[in-house]
Amino acid sequence: MAYSSYKNLIGGEWLPAKSGKTFLNLNPADHSDIVGEFPASGPEDVALAVAAAQKTFGPWRLFPAPKRAEILYRTGQLLQERKEQYARDMTREMGKVLAETRGDVQEAIDEAFFVAGEGRRLFGKTTPSELQNKFAMSMRMPVGVVGLITPWNFPMAIPSWKLFPALVSGNTCIIKPAEDTPLSTYNLVQTLMDAGLPPGVVNIVVGFGPDAGAPLVEHSGVRAISFTGSSEIGSLVAQRAAATFKPVSLEMGGKNAQIVLDDANLDLALDGALWGAFGTTGQRCTATSRILLQKGIAAEFTAKFVARVQKLTVGNGLQDGIEVGPQVNEQQIETSKKYVEIALTEGARLLTGGHPLTEGPYSKGTFFAPTVFAGVAPSMRIAREEVFGPVVSLIEFETFGQAIEIANSIDYGLSTALYTKDVNRAFTAIRDLEAGITYINAPTIGAEVHLPFGGVKHTGNGHREGSEAIDFFTTWKAVYIDYSDKLQRAQIDNAE
Repeated sequence: MAYSSYKNLIGGEWLPAKSGKTFLNLNPADHSDIVGEFPASGPEDVALAVAAAQKTFGPWRLFPAPKRAEILYRTGQLLQERKEQYARDMTREMGKVLAETRGDVQEAIDEAFFVAGEGRRLFGKTTPSELQNKFAMSMRMPVGVVGLITPWNFPMAIPSWKLFPALVSGNTCIIKPAEDTPLSTYNLVQTLMDAGLPPGVVNIVVGFGPDAGAPLVEHSGVRAISFTGSSEIGSLVAQRAAATFKPVSLEMGGKNAQIVLDDANLDLALDGALWGAFGTTGQRCTATSRILLQKGIAAEFTAKFVARVQKLTVGNGLQDGIEVGPQVNEQQIETSKKYVEIALTEGARLLTGGHPLTEGPYSKGTFFAPTVFAGVAPSMRIAREEVFGPVVSLIEFETFGQAIEIANSIDYGLSTALYTKDVNRAFTAIRDLEAGITYINAPTIGAEVHLPFGGVKHTGNGHREGSEAIDFFTTWKAVYIDYSDKLQRAQIDNAE
């Protein structure tokens, strides 16, 4: 089958990797379908991209922010026109069903329109000076050249979360997309260029983490790094960036809990659990991987949940009626298999699934059966470690206080959900759950771009994407204008 060959985008030119090495991007639902050939870049390619971004930073930071925003607005309009094609490209390279990839593109559209509004809202502050005839204010300044490292599970939405705030703030960018899903980043950046983005403002370097990602993190010309991925790799990114004093925004793993109390709307909780656990085949940092069930409803919920899980249709996400797509690659299948074995060894009860799907329509892809474990204790590894696959654990509890304690007992803190009709318990959970996101009577997945996105503990390092991303991509400057026509020595003269 014929397929397209892609190159790095550096300084507005399409260039092969200096090494000449390439790799093939395969459809995880059908490995005979080659999405494209992409460069396997190295440090030399990163260095070229940094030089190009440095060259364009001067003129781009002086380009008025409202004009930068107009490019983003036009990008949103073009993404609307191209939504269906980009969604199909994404399903081919990532696997999730078309309804979800359409949502992924829609999130980039939403982000474009939201951030476009920020072009006239990069506010600083004015404040009274402590001295006479002196004016004081603060203003935002772009950071400079920023490196963006993005994951494969939301290959257009997450790049948009990083690129658009960075661009409207006046930064120039080098983006290294995940090697499993580079085409969606190409589509996004091509749309930016078609909307009028000048050459060299955004550069794409495709490659594997150790070869391209690490040099991007370590390059002295890169002033900040925004990373989304696993907590293990995020820790390495933070350590390496610290050597050159560059700030890092980390968005990492999750082990998210949905709590279902005895008084919950059970049908609603079932809908939320099914979507939260198996949307994107469980390959979301916000996926519901733990369902905490109060004893009074545990048996009924479990029976109904397993029955619905067993009816889920797994297959190629481009086909009608498919509800769960493949896992993105063989490594993810191996991880799911590993945790099934760990759970069984620990004494958890496998209620359904627990194995790869390899026969018939599944023979050319990487599919895993939706999997449910019961009898899971909060101390088990299956209840504490991120699987990033279609594997969910059911944990029973007695009291509301126990549920909060179990939900908080892990190293992660991204998303949480509580199903209840008791407003007092809802507000208690909002206060006490250790997470960056809490949903009441809704699943753990489904962020909106105009709210802050991120987590606590091993999930993140304090920065947020969404509405607060501009805080990371700008730095503050304090400005003092003295029109007294004499030397005023701040606290020295002010003390009298």
